[in-house]
Amino acid sequence: MQFKIILIKQEKVGRIFGIDYGKKRVGIAVSDPLKMIANGIDTVATAEIFNYIKEYLSREKVERFVVGLPKQMNNTYSESVIYIVPFVNKLKKTYPEIPVEYVDERFTSKIAKQTMLAGGLKKKARQNKALVDKISATIILQSYLDFN
Repeated sequence: MQFKIILIKQEKVGRIFGIDYGKKRVGIAVSDPLKMIANGIDTVATAEIFNYIKEYLSREKVERFVVGLPKQMNNTYSESVIYIVPFVNKLKKTYPEIPVEYVDERFTSKIAKQTMLAGGLKKKARQNKALVDKISATIILQSYLDFN
């Protein structure tokens, strides 16, 4: 029995770039090329985020940015929105060809900490705020992928 192998040239498919923006740190996650699974990739200092994004975009195609939007239980915005809106405005101005969407990020830090606990991480590791931010970005992006 003979098999014929057919190779199909695939266009480079873009990823979705998830952001958990904070005053000190930014958690970052990206989707797989099929846009099914979010992967936490890094946490960077807030002052370095645009350098990080520029460097990432030099290697990978990004179709969309997804940014966590902090809301309170009564559906109003939390105080940290005053940092996020200027960041998103600069992101849109810097990369006008890449759409930006907000995702409700309520409970992501709490879910991230519970995930770390369930994963068996020791107390010291669970107190690592950079890790919490990266996991939070992953949760934000995965929730976007699950509902879009």
